[in-house]
Amino acid sequence: MSVALAVSFAPTVRHDHDGRQDQPVIDARNVAVAFKVEHGVVDAVKDISFQLYRGETIAIVGESGSGKSVTARTVMGLLSRRATVSPGSSVCYDGQNILKFPESARRKLRGNRISMIFQEPMSSLNPIYTVGSQIVEAIRVHRKVSRKQAWARALELLQHVQIPDPAARLRQYPHQLSGGQRQRVMIAMALANNPDVLIADEPTTALDVTVQAQILNLIRSLQKELRMAVILITHDLTVVRQFSDYVYVMQHGEMCEHNVTERLFADPQHPYTRRLLASEPRGQPKPLPAGCGTILEASGVRVSFMLRHGTFLKPDWRELVAVDGLSLSLCRHETLGLVGESGSGKTTFGQALLRLIDTKRGEIRFDGKPIHGLSRAEMRPLRSRMQIVFQDPFSSLNPRMTIGQIIEEGLIVNSIGATRRERVERVRDALVSAGMPGDILSRFPHEFSGGQRQRIAIARAIALEPEFILLDEPTSALDLSVQAQIIDLLRKLQDERGLSYLFISHDLKVVRALCHRVIVMQNGKIVEQGPVDDVLSNPKTAYTERLVRAAFEVA
Repeated sequence: MSVALAVSFAPTVRHDHDGRQDQPVIDARNVAVAFKVEHGVVDAVKDISFQLYRGETIAIVGESGSGKSVTARTVMGLLSRRATVSPGSSVCYDGQNILKFPESARRKLRGNRISMIFQEPMSSLNPIYTVGSQIVEAIRVHRKVSRKQAWARALELLQHVQIPDPAARLRQYPHQLSGGQRQRVMIAMALANNPDVLIADEPTTALDVTVQAQILNLIRSLQKELRMAVILITHDLTVVRQFSDYVYVMQHGEMCEHNVTERLFADPQHPYTRRLLASEPRGQPKPLPAGCGTILEASGVRVSFMLRHGTFLKPDWRELVAVDGLSLSLCRHETLGLVGESGSGKTTFGQALLRLIDTKRGEIRFDGKPIHGLSRAEMRPLRSRMQIVFQDPFSSLNPRMTIGQIIEEGLIVNSIGATRRERVERVRDALVSAGMPGDILSRFPHEFSGGQRQRIAIARAIALEPEFILLDEPTSALDLSVQAQIIDLLRKLQDERGLSYLFISHDLKVVRALCHRVIVMQNGKIVEQGPVDDVLSNPKTAYTERLVRAAFEVA
């Protein structure tokens, strides 16, 4: 990108600057952030500027690794020790450059006047404390209220973010909630102290299409009530168009273009912006070859959990049926979609099929052989043939291991590759196939963006050359332009290796582009299933119709 383009499309101040009478609540100028890595320095953010006014929403969009999240963490003061902020950078909050504040002053701002919803809720929530205790802590750190008042406020917040049975959820741990429910807990914590500025880093990534509108409308209503300013970091352009007032477009750490939302969508100037706005999952899967056999089948699968209610002295245990007698059949070369709202049981059903969690009853067969009665040791020889890509790539990648060690570990455990050189070559090939460079083997997961970590997780799965892969929201952390690349990659791998996919997602646009058939789940039951085109074009149930409308008809 030439300097002339950058100056023309992304000046230091906003295009609507002259028409505003008030002062920005956040005025960032010439922000530059670099990270020290093993072989030198990476310039993650390069001399960018943006302004945010009270009561409005600005959106920062761009591909994974463009510097969006680094920009947000610079404002919050949450950069790692490897990061260096340029001395010429300034981020003014109410006229004061907070980059010059001592850490104690930054800490008083964080979670109080400036709050943030993080992209990965599982790695942001403490696994050893209940959800309620973590929300209460966020309230009492900044407000002088009693514990009883804080618990009442926590209950009120969970009710606002639409979590079912909020009183029971307060006493549960993060691992007992679905990905979407954990994200809503993060939103509740961020809004706990009615902040002046809310930074929302992919706030609807883990949420299904029907709930994301509720969450964004909630943020917007609180914004109007409190004159709260919002920085929305997202790759969902539909959300940007509907909820933001001003848009900043980033690529490779630089600000390519910015403008009022309506003008930017109507007349994008920069080639990258035009390409980004034109990106959308397209195409459809190839027809199944004749005579392909069944690789995975299940019948009557039931999974339930005992949840604790009541008090410590008088516990009341109740059974939660997450998967209620479900059946499916998956052919070789086929992609079967599994869709439904957060908490509908999609992930639980998928993990039960791979015997990652125990079933109460039901039969599961893989390649014609029953596996529902096998022990963990008996399942081990099958693990290389069935793999999983998890929804949250950061919590599934060991932060103490390098990328090379993470991917090679599976090869070592399954005795794949005669020598270390051969294994390393397999690791490089898998990374390149997943759209990552092959020279990142010595780097660690925290050095990559959320979308890049998801591609690393996909590389780890395909390195073992499995026959079946469970894909649990594999594109949820990826921007639109990369989603298309991953869809093409999955199709290519399926054609070359005869892979079968069980694709769990709430993004019906991706499901339509990738899947042959789809199963719709609600409250642990299957409410509808059939060929993708039939189900999405002519839904038979009101629930499926609501999902389709939320996914395709939101303007």
